[in-house]
Amino acid sequence: MIRFLALILICQLAGETIQVATRVTVPGPVIGMAILFAGLLIRRGLPQGLNDTATGLLRHLALLFVPAGVGVMLHIPRLAGEWWPIALAIVPGTLITIVITALVMERLGRATLRPEDKV
Repeated sequence: MIRFLALILICQLAGETIQVATRVTVPGPVIGMAILFAGLLIRRGLPQGLNDTATGLLRHLALLFVPAGVGVMLHIPRLAGEWWPIALAIVPGTLITIVITALVMERLGRATLRPEDKV
């Protein structure tokens, strides 16, 4: 497990390094995830240990949001003063995301249907 956790963190470090060196606007962890994905494609499979490690991280993902929640609570007075612009940014963004996700899922659903399943 430690070996695969180190692999995940090394990919993230590589992504951060690439992001800082090239000054691209893509976050370093996203670049690191792409590096890990490319490695898995080259390997043509997911090692069981990496699957177990990733599953363990995902199982406890909620704990990683605690510091962010505490940070938000520290800025409640500012949020109360600026609630209208925040709501104006969050609500339409959420609605757009839901619509786009529904459209993509509908297309993927149609694309994966077998010919005999289509009506």
